[in-house]
Amino acid sequence: MTTLYGINNCDTVKKVRRWLDDNGVDYEFHDYKKLGCDKTLATQFVKQFDLEKLINKRGTTWRQLPETVKSSLSSESAITLMGENPSVIKRPILKSKNHWLLGFDEAQWQAALIK
Repeated sequence: MTTLYGINNCDTVKKVRRWLDDNGVDYEFHDYKKLGCDKTLATQFVKQFDLEKLINKRGTTWRQLPETVKSSLSSESAITLMGENPSVIKRPILKSKNHWLLGFDEAQWQAALIK
């Protein structure tokens, strides 16, 4: 099973969903705004990706966080942060079998998903 994680109104997620549909990739969509990001899912993300890549530091959500939260980011605090503020997670994330992809790089996605 392939799962796409993101936020429905994110432009990059919209682009990826079109790309997946155009390439005949069946997937489930996990919308953080509706379904959240529980501790188990956030822990999986932290295990798969470097925090510097996983946390979207260019977004409004990150910029509005207190400086103490931003300066003390660790794996544990990131898990809590993602649960409380899923908009801080870089999008999209895709899990397909044993492949985890973060962000959209068409060549990388093509190699991982299209046989």
